[in-house]
Amino acid sequence: MGSLVHVKEAVIVTPAESTPTGVLPLSPLDSQLFLRFTIEYLLVYKPHLPSAALNPRATVTRLKSALAKALVPYYPFAGRVRAKSDGDGGLEVVCRGQGVLFIEAVSDYEVKEFERAPRFVTQWRNFLSVHVADVLKGAPPLVVQLTWLKDGNAVVGVGINHCLCDGIGSAEFLNSFAELASMSQTKFSEFKFKPKPVWDRHLLNPPPPFRPSRNNNNSPSHPEFDRVPDISGFMARFSNEKLVPTSFIFNKTNLDELKKVALSTGKLTASNYTSFEVLSAHIWRSWARALNLPSNQILKLLFSINVRERVKPSIPSGFYGNAFVLGCAHTTVKDLTGKGLGHAAMLVKRAKERVDNEFVKSVVESVSRSRASPDSVGVLILSQWSRLGLEKINFGMGKPVHVGPVCCDRYCLLLPVFNRTDAVKAMVAVPSTAAARYEHLVRS
Repeated sequence: MGSLVHVKEAVIVTPAESTPTGVLPLSPLDSQLFLRFTIEYLLVYKPHLPSAALNPRATVTRLKSALAKALVPYYPFAGRVRAKSDGDGGLEVVCRGQGVLFIEAVSDYEVKEFERAPRFVTQWRNFLSVHVADVLKGAPPLVVQLTWLKDGNAVVGVGINHCLCDGIGSAEFLNSFAELASMSQTKFSEFKFKPKPVWDRHLLNPPPPFRPSRNNNNSPSHPEFDRVPDISGFMARFSNEKLVPTSFIFNKTNLDELKKVALSTGKLTASNYTSFEVLSAHIWRSWARALNLPSNQILKLLFSINVRERVKPSIPSGFYGNAFVLGCAHTTVKDLTGKGLGHAAMLVKRAKERVDNEFVKSVVESVSRSRASPDSVGVLILSQWSRLGLEKINFGMGKPVHVGPVCCDRYCLLLPVFNRTDAVKAMVAVPSTAAARYEHLVRS
């Protein structure tokens, strides 16, 4: 197995034109404690051209030029994120066109090695050589690394500060960046960004002053922020035990079967369960059963819910900030594992249905006033990358044959599958003592 990645060049790329200078405040949703990390994408390309026809030098030049042009309307990506000086926990971006980091590297990997899950969590770490541990310490919010593989194919690793954008926003940026990299010089100069990037972080600020809610019985509850007792050694297990990456593809037939099982064990008709609801419920139940936790341990499934169309007025197209809240399905181990797939799918459905304009306002107030943040005890976090448009990102090398994270960790990711729009890949790392049982359960 190949394992080496050698960096050839690391340079700062600045916006192609002068951009506004100043300090931009981030919203309370952007400033949440649990978002202070880097979203890391791994995109693997197998160009249809013969490898000799893909000129590495020309490709690097195209990507740098496209990145510089994309940074003009997306100029906050070329700034630096810091904490506000007023001590209220909020964040801001200092915009002076400081630039982003572009890296070119070579590796002795081959493209076929990305067809299965990595052997260990950090096996692919060096395909994004710069890992930003603290996103508030002055590092560039955006890092792009192009790595040439031994067989002439390529990997693009991308790291984006989550405080600046959510999955939808980052995918819109990357698709524009890639489109610029793949077009002729004539079209390049005339390129129109669609959608046009929108900053407008004030749209998700709390209304001044805070509405009194302490004694308001109608205020939405937020189980996603509640602390639950760790009666099973959950945190110690995930900290101390080796995590084993897993990867499974679910096709339309699999998803239809899950809907039938959910129907037979739940209270709804089959048409009322979405593929997301049954698949996330199946993964959650398989994960819980494999971990073999005490029956009274409370478990949570947390997943992001896009609120662009759920708030009033709706968020404009092109808004690339964090415009999501966490849906939370929660129950005991006993009920999750014993009551069937339909019960778990119903918990997911109800968690989604709770999110309306009032719920989002309540979340904004909670994170603004008390810096509310989700706990990790008993939690499986699931993120749906399969609906972001990552599978369309084409830098002139075709569509990616693999889309996934740089590191397969304890967060479950639902990923697109190359040339299979009706299929989804689920990647998650589980404790080694539970890995074999999880793989058996999730397959069945």
